Amino acid sequence: MDIFFGASISPGIGRGNAFVIPDQAQRIIPQTPIAAEQVESEWLRYVYARDSVAKQIQTQLEQIQGDKEIFETYSLMLADPVFNKELGDYLTEQLFNVEFVLNSKMEEYAQRLRDSGNDYLAERGQDIIDIFGRVLNELLNIHPFDLEQVPEGVVLIAQSLNPSDAMVISKKRLAGLALVEGGLSSHVAILARSYGVPAVFALPKEIKQIHNSERIILDADSAELIVDPDAGTVLDYQKKVEQIAERKKALLLFRSKPAQTKDGERFHLYANIGTVEEAKIALEEGAEGIGLFRTEFLFMNELNSMSEGAARAVSEDAQFEAYKEVLQIMGDRPVTIRTLDAGGDKLLRMVDAPVESEKNPLMGLRAIRMSLQTPQLFKTQLRALYRASVYGNLKIMFPLITSQEQVEQARTVAKQVRDELLEEGVKVKDVPIGIMVETAAAGIIADCLATVSDFFSIGTNDLVQYTLGVDRENINVADSYDEFHLAVLRLIENTIKAAGAAGIPVSVCGEMASRIDSAMMLAGMGIRNLSMGPSQISLVKEKLSTITVKELEAILDGKKK
Repeated sequence: MDIFFGASISPGIGRGNAFVIPDQAQRIIPQTPIAAEQVESEWLRYVYARDSVAKQIQTQLEQIQGDKEIFETYSLMLADPVFNKELGDYLTEQLFNVEFVLNSKMEEYAQRLRDSGNDYLAERGQDIIDIFGRVLNELLNIHPFDLEQVPEGVVLIAQSLNPSDAMVISKKRLAGLALVEGGLSSHVAILARSYGVPAVFALPKEIKQIHNSERIILDADSAELIVDPDAGTVLDYQKKVEQIAERKKALLLFRSKPAQTKDGERFHLYANIGTVEEAKIALEEGAEGIGLFRTEFLFMNELNSMSEGAARAVSEDAQFEAYKEVLQIMGDRPVTIRTLDAGGDKLLRMVDAPVESEKNPLMGLRAIRMSLQTPQLFKTQLRALYRASVYGNLKIMFPLITSQEQVEQARTVAKQVRDELLEEGVKVKDVPIGIMVETAAAGIIADCLATVSDFFSIGTNDLVQYTLGVDRENINVADSYDEFHLAVLRLIENTIKAAGAAGIPVSVCGEMASRIDSAMMLAGMGIRNLSMGPSQISLVKEKLSTITVKELEAILDGKKK
């Protein structure tokens, strides 16, 4: 029996036979000078290869029943007019074979994303390598391993997986996924969590020496890969799996129950989502509404493809349809939709959006700042939101607010949009407008912000990060990222008091609302509205049912000491 350790990416325990994907043949990119008269023929070779890959992507799109966002993004990348024009110009200027030119250009684009200082954008660099790497394979006549050969129910082992690969194997009902490479925010990781596939990444490269059909236990809860387990270990994990199944069964009972403490204090638990599909899951998990709909996921295609052409893909009508569907799914339950929270990175090429390079995009032109500086983009989203408002119980929320003036400006734009729609004869509702409290500035002046807001939602992720000056993604300072820091708790308390004095509701939609210990502490502070990942709702309901308000307040007192 051998045990390998890695990093837990998607929880759960997977058991099955190993299936090891062989490493892809290494591409050898020739660098061959061409004459000017050969440019057209080289370009046609590229177009043929690109269109061939585009057809493959379209076929995969038609076969997938679930989330198609990745393949739709890849289709936009291949058709990106900015990239294709730059590639054509580079081919004409450099006069080298198209394989060399394509490889150089895709590496340049990917490197810009890696150098952005943003983990999310760095992962998107891999998307560029993935899709245009497939075009290179066509040009070089390289045929990678056919993932359709992967059997169902195996623990898949590989060096790494491309996002498009992950979409194919999602149909295989994997028992688990074990990779040497891969990030927490990669598409593969997101898909593993979405499909409920236990996954462990950052495993040692020795796992590739595992033989196919060897018995595997993948414990993603403790980030262990166990090869050829002995009889005792197999029995232990059989018991664990049975216990997990029983636990899930018990939690099912809480889906339809109200969230309340042992002494009857009522709470409201909402879900954080990023897609329409997640709204359906939230409803199944017993969410009383949507506390945070991150609309930047709708704009993912633009962020990835970096083209004005792609930016137009998320039109007013496309946004309207997405918002409408989520509202209809949730019925009369409240749905809080946050306006675009995008960064100010230079690669964000959207219509009417700035493209300046910034040293620190997370502290720069992002969220409400960008919306106010790109009025057409902002108005388009607001038009879609107001049009959808008649289909449910909509609330609009502005992110990263730091001043009363910002709220007033944004509300003025929203009123203009609403008035214009009414003049056009479009039916709209009078929608509550609130803000995210996720900076120290907002927490300190919460009393002022309450006079121009219909509700508050505390975004604890950024609130902790900005208050303590600690990058929550940086492992070197992870010990300094403290959600229970007195400064953070005082800002939350100040926000709760200001909301209470103004008579407006306040909720928490950051990660603190998703974890049992911090959720209970927030409850002790007086928070009665919590928004979290759908899978956490029953867990929090269960915990609340075992505790009284006095006990919750005692938890807070303990944290303050």
